[in-house]
Amino acid sequence: MVNITLPDGSVRAFDAPLTVAEVAAAIGAGLAKATLAGKLDGRLVDASHTIDHDARLEIVTEKHVDALEILRHSTAHLLAQAVQRRFPGAQVSIGPVIENGFYYDFAYERAFTPEDLPLIEDEMHKIVAEKTPIQRSVKSRDEAVAFFKGIGEHYKAEIIASIPASEELSLYSQGEFTDLCRGPHVPNTDKLRAFKLMKVAGAYWRGDSDNAMLSRIYGTAWLNDKDMKAYLFQIEEAEKRDHRKIGKALDLFHQQEEAPGMVFWHPRGWALWQVVEQYMRRVYRDCGYQEVRCPQILDVSLWKRSGHWDNYKDNMFFTDSEKRDYAVKPMNCPGHVQIFNHGLHSYRDLPIRYGEFGACHRNEPSGALHGIMRVRAFTQDDGHIFCTPEQIESEVTAFHRQAMAVYGDFGFTDISLKIALRPDKRLGDDATWDKAEHALRAALAAAGVSWQELPGEGAFYGPKIEYHMRDSIGRGWQVGTMQVDFMMPERLAAEYIDEHSQRQHPVMLHRAIVGSMERFIGILIEHHAGQMPVWLAPLQAVVMNITDAHAPYAQKVCKELLANGLRVHADLRNEKIGYKIREHTLQRVPYLLVVGDRERDSETVAVRSRSGEDLGSMAIADCVRLLSARTQVAA
Repeated sequence: MVNITLPDGSVRAFDAPLTVAEVAAAIGAGLAKATLAGKLDGRLVDASHTIDHDARLEIVTEKHVDALEILRHSTAHLLAQAVQRRFPGAQVSIGPVIENGFYYDFAYERAFTPEDLPLIEDEMHKIVAEKTPIQRSVKSRDEAVAFFKGIGEHYKAEIIASIPASEELSLYSQGEFTDLCRGPHVPNTDKLRAFKLMKVAGAYWRGDSDNAMLSRIYGTAWLNDKDMKAYLFQIEEAEKRDHRKIGKALDLFHQQEEAPGMVFWHPRGWALWQVVEQYMRRVYRDCGYQEVRCPQILDVSLWKRSGHWDNYKDNMFFTDSEKRDYAVKPMNCPGHVQIFNHGLHSYRDLPIRYGEFGACHRNEPSGALHGIMRVRAFTQDDGHIFCTPEQIESEVTAFHRQAMAVYGDFGFTDISLKIALRPDKRLGDDATWDKAEHALRAALAAAGVSWQELPGEGAFYGPKIEYHMRDSIGRGWQVGTMQVDFMMPERLAAEYIDEHSQRQHPVMLHRAIVGSMERFIGILIEHHAGQMPVWLAPLQAVVMNITDAHAPYAQKVCKELLANGLRVHADLRNEKIGYKIREHTLQRVPYLLVVGDRERDSETVAVRSRSGEDLGSMAIADCVRLLSARTQVAA
């Protein structure tokens, strides 16, 4: 007798061992047809897996949280089979699932090209139509090595040879194609219908430049055509919104080889930066933070005491002077502890909140750099709160309100929260981590919000809340953080006097709302496609003269607008007015102000928006009022 407990708590009894697919069939024909795999006692298994003991079972269909990864894994094998059909002699190596899809690396007599992808994709659809069953078998390590050598798969044989001999290995076969894989996979190729090959690239075998160059084919796979079309639209939109392209078109910034991973900000880009910074500076002030500034380099001994040396030194830059070793700061927290330590604090002084627009440097791998989104030199809207354990909850909930208000002002309304929990490599004992993780959960519960937990993804010194916002085309971005740290204050001897006149170590809360200023500005550019809200736009209006005779009046209008705090430029070039309007429209300037004979004589301006809306002529004072009203935050 085998008793199967289903997710709703009901129990089904069977006289003999049976497969996941047979359990689904016993429940109903519709479920049997929809079955992709099973989750047996929390472990994913194939639909053909035999259950021979009492167990809890979830039937995995397209609605299941694990369905998409299984489909993508199976589609990777579909790709490999299609490649070997179209290109006999091609060898496979690895083919993992990645975000939004999968890839497979191939060795062939020539490199694959983009022109090969339609042929391969066509073959994939033919295999789907064949409804080829996908079957699992088991071999020992040595049997598997011999098998793959026998079919000419030398890369696969090399991978398997590095696996301990004691391990039993699973192989999956579909038609003439077989590969090593842990699985599970869908029951047959008919389940794989929504996929597309995206690009081809080179990849060194095992990531070593001394090894052979393989062809890596990337693909995407989805549960249905609707989801795939939405993703492809997102990719197309993302290409149009690429902050690197828009940054160049709007003359905001540039990067060059002499400063890899660093940014040269141009006047308009720096104007945008300053709008964001000054906005965040007001948030600091309004929320009780004192702004501070710390040195860029600090003696290595401080980074050893803080714990960064053991846990972060591979990502740090170093320098030396007069036989002393220094580190360029990758983060601001140890410096803020030094400011806290420069004086004696009572419990009545807490919480103490420090904020800094701190410039940091991290030695990111060159292959990870991406425009201003992933850089080596960046500035954080960094802050640290020194408080008592009893103040954690109120400080975290206050920060949550601050962060949500900021994201709303910048145009982000879809925000999700995650708590990243203790990593394997960490400071402190489990009891301290239990206390820190509980504090974050309690604070978010008090704020009345839900969250997802991420085991193993916390910082080495403490767990953290992550704020993930979704942009206008549906992409998610991790931005703000709030981290509870019991470790660093103790390691760096931060103390306060409690109500019993005893010395205690404060809790240190690490917080950032926008995080890296560079990255956040890149996100803003892509979210708004360069068409910034008026309050954010680096240039809010341009005054254009029709002829040289109108230039003095255009300058007068520009001066008046500048005097009222607006970011305005006068375009007095000897160009046709239509040309100027088109150029500044492409530059995404919110308001275009034109002056000719009529406007000069009546002391008015003709106003139009970047969308082409004609707002008519108005007095200079009325124009100032209009633009000033629309330059308010969130206006």
